[in-house]
Amino acid sequence: MSSSNDPDLTLSHLDEGGQIRMVDVGSKHATQRSATAQGIVRMSQQAFALLTAKDNAKGDVLNTARVAGILAAKRCAELIPLCHSLPLSFAGIDFELNEENHSITVRSICRTDAKTGVEMEAMTACSVAALTIYDMCKAADKGIIIEQIKLKHKSGGKSGEWHSD
Repeated sequence: MSSSNDPDLTLSHLDEGGQIRMVDVGSKHATQRSATAQGIVRMSQQAFALLTAKDNAKGDVLNTARVAGILAAKRCAELIPLCHSLPLSFAGIDFELNEENHSITVRSICRTDAKTGVEMEAMTACSVAALTIYDMCKAADKGIIIEQIKLKHKSGGKSGEWHSD
């Protein structure tokens, strides 16, 4: 992480006068870019048992969440006001079930060949997949917790490769 005293740090979506703006990527070169995001959904033992037994009244929870996450990645620019519309070459969602603590780790990956990165698409995909799990399991547990949604990795573009700790 960069120090807050770094003179090169700026909020790219604000102009010199502090007004919001879409970042102009017109002079940038298209490069292969990818981003991976991750989040955790924690729930009660009973809700987890229903999810893993596929007894949820709304159908297969994880496949529904996977489709929702992919759709969200494709529509990210409609949800986040200053995001550019990107032609995704891939969007995927995977899940890791942890029976011991009744949680699901949601991982999303997005790829493109474009002038700007796909971090927001990956984060949006992960968030919507997690929210879909909540929606489909809330009848069994309204206290489900969605936590730790974060960027895990990004590659491509001027800033190159980045990994979270």
